[in-house]
Amino acid sequence: MTAGEDLLTLAEAAQMLGVHYMTAYRYVRTGRLPAAKRNGTWVVETHDLEAFRVGSGTSTSTATKRSGAAGSAATGYATRLEDRLIHGDEGGAWAVVEESLGSSMSPEDVYTSVVAPAMASIGERWARHELDIEDEHMASTIVQRLAGRLGPRFARRGRHRGTVVLGAPAGDAHGIPVMLMADLLRGRGFDVVDLGADTPPAAFARAATGADRLVAVGICATRADNDTAIGEAVAAISNATGVPVVLGGQGVDAATEAAVVERLGGSAPGLHRTSGTDEAIACFEGAMATPR
Repeated sequence: MTAGEDLLTLAEAAQMLGVHYMTAYRYVRTGRLPAAKRNGTWVVETHDLEAFRVGSGTSTSTATKRSGAAGSAATGYATRLEDRLIHGDEGGAWAVVEESLGSSMSPEDVYTSVVAPAMASIGERWARHELDIEDEHMASTIVQRLAGRLGPRFARRGRHRGTVVLGAPAGDAHGIPVMLMADLLRGRGFDVVDLGADTPPAAFARAATGADRLVAVGICATRADNDTAIGEAVAAISNATGVPVVLGGQGVDAATEAAVVERLGGSAPGLHRTSGTDEAIACFEGAMATPR
C-alpha cells in the first residue's frame, strides 16, 4: 500500500531501487536520498526517487563510483554534510564523512573540500536570515565533534618541525576555523598550540613566548569589522617575539589588512595576509626557516 499518489514509503522505495531497506535508509541518513517522516514512517517523493536513480546510477559498480569520487564528488559531499548539519543529524553527518574518506579523499581533503565549504555555506545562509542562530550553533557543535573524531588521523610520527600558535582574535567567537587549521598543520608535522576563539592579545603573547621552537603565530578571523582587535593581537605578538604573523580567515581581505597596518603605525613587516588554506600552510612552512 503506497503512502500517497506522489509518495512512497521507504520500504517501497528500497524495493524499486532493488536494495535492502537498510541500504535505502543509509541513503537517507547520508543525505543522498531526500526523505521525510510522516506519522513515524519515512516517505520519499517519487520525483526525488527518480532523480536519485538517474543521478546515482544504482547499476554502477561500487569500484566505479569510488574511482571518480575524489574529484567531482567533493561538492556533493559538502552539500550532503550541510544538510545533515542543519538537521542536527550527527550520525548522518559522520556517515557522510566516512563515505568521503572511503572514496580515497584524505582527512585534509575532507576538511578543506567538505567540512569547510559546508560550514561556510551555513554561515552565509545564516547571514541572509535563511537559518536561525540555533541552526548555526547546532551545526558548529556537530562539526566540533566530527573534528574530534578526525583529529587523531592527522597525527604524524617523527621529529616535529617547530611550534605554531593559533587563535581567533578577541571578539571573534568562531573557534572552528582555528581547530581545523590546527589539525591541518599537525598533519604537516608542526606542534600546535590552539588557543581557540576570542583570544585576548596578552594570551597570544604569553603562548608565543612560552612555545618551544616557535615558528609563527596564526590569527584566524571571521569578522570583517574587527580590525582593532586584530591589530592589537598582531602588535602584542610582534612585541613579544618578532616571529611572522599569518593572518587569514573569511573576515580578512585587503581592506582589513590595510586597516590593521594603519593601526600599527603604517608598517607591519612580519604580517602575512593569506587568502586560502593552501596559502596559509605555505606561509607557515616558509616561516620555519628561522624557528625561535
